[in-house]
Amino acid sequence: MKLHTIHTGNFKLDGGAMFGVVPKSIWQKTNQADENNMCNWAMRCLLIEDSNRLILIDNGLGTKQDDKFFGHYYLNGNDTLENSLKQAGFSKDDVTDMFLTHLHFDHCGGSIKYNNDRTKLETNFKNATYWSNAEHWEWATKPNPREKASFLKENILPIQESGQLKLIDGETDKQMGDAITITYMRGHTDAMMLPQIYYKGKTVMFMADLIPSAGHIPIPYVMGYDTRPLLTITEKERILNEAAEKEFILFFEHDSVNECCTVQKTDRGVRLKETFTLEEYFG
Repeated sequence: MKLHTIHTGNFKLDGGAMFGVVPKSIWQKTNQADENNMCNWAMRCLLIEDSNRLILIDNGLGTKQDDKFFGHYYLNGNDTLENSLKQAGFSKDDVTDMFLTHLHFDHCGGSIKYNNDRTKLETNFKNATYWSNAEHWEWATKPNPREKASFLKENILPIQESGQLKLIDGETDKQMGDAITITYMRGHTDAMMLPQIYYKGKTVMFMADLIPSAGHIPIPYVMGYDTRPLLTITEKERILNEAAEKEFILFFEHDSVNECCTVQKTDRGVRLKETFTLEEYFG
């Protein structure tokens, strides 16, 4: 097995929305805002090379939306999904499994593209099985008013129409392989999946939107986007305590500076221990 970090570019979101009730005077110490109160965030994905399978976890915003849509999110940086895959020695056609932690547009927008003459939507990974789960698929395809703007039908429905969609069957499902387990989270959105990858004697946990960045490690630092913030707090506390006890490596999808970290227990609760990249840690 080999892990590759896949960068798909950065975007900006309102700092207040990203930190909920935490005051700006506190969160700006770790996440600086611009003159519009926007903070820069990564869309960092993880590629797992495992025997004859190539598993990609999430895929960023994609490129099919119009300029007005992208203008809301201030895309920046030179990284693209295609170039990052190429740097790892692969192309989109090599991906065998497209694992979607959840179906918010910044995590699954790259799933679907337009055909060459922009008359039809089609899957961006033509040889891949797309993985979601039944609970979250139902939640995303019949969205509540709060999340409707995050669940874009053009990102989601063509996956099912293509025949490439398969659904994970609960947290004990081993269809991703024996080295990957899945934990369901329901605070941010219903049945978001966090993969844990057992790699070179360590557990690498893909944090998705449970803990978007190192700045979100303190328990009360919960996003305004979360549908059940009190549940997010409970989930964070459980995961962070386990991560400190078992020395998990936390892989951040949205931290524009820090790729990974370890955490430790302190008299103030679980806190950041070290930050590093996968390449720095594993070589």
